[in-house]
Amino acid sequence: MHGLAGKGDFKVFRKIEAIIREEALDKVRDALADIGIVGMNVFEIRGHGRLGSQEHSWRYTYLHKDMLPKIQLNVILSERNVEATVQAIMNAARTGQEGDGIIFIYPVEDVVRVRTGERGGEALSYPDDIDQRRHQQKS
Repeated sequence: MHGLAGKGDFKVFRKIEAIIREEALDKVRDALADIGIVGMNVFEIRGHGRLGSQEHSWRYTYLHKDMLPKIQLNVILSERNVEATVQAIMNAARTGQEGDGIIFIYPVEDVVRVRTGERGGEALSYPDDIDQRRHQQKS
């Protein structure tokens, strides 16, 4: 529990899955670190959304791309931290142009840390994470 009283009392968890531009990853990762999100998974993926396929000109030729490279970022966290996390991702990833990305929010039934068997909030706690920072601000 890393010495934080009540940290394991989380009852509701969410998974945030953000699909963003490749070039936005560093800004998004830094923005999440700034608010105390320390655990995440990142995947290189390909896909398209509303834009569908795109044509690009290159050396007097048009190239047709229907699956664009993107980054998928997953974060599991307590429900109370969802809005701050979504705002951090949006603010860091937004360019104002089509293709900035999309964020999905899913319910998570439980979390289990394999090494220790900790469950729920205990399994999600990290030193200096968003919940520990909030607790320190209240003290």
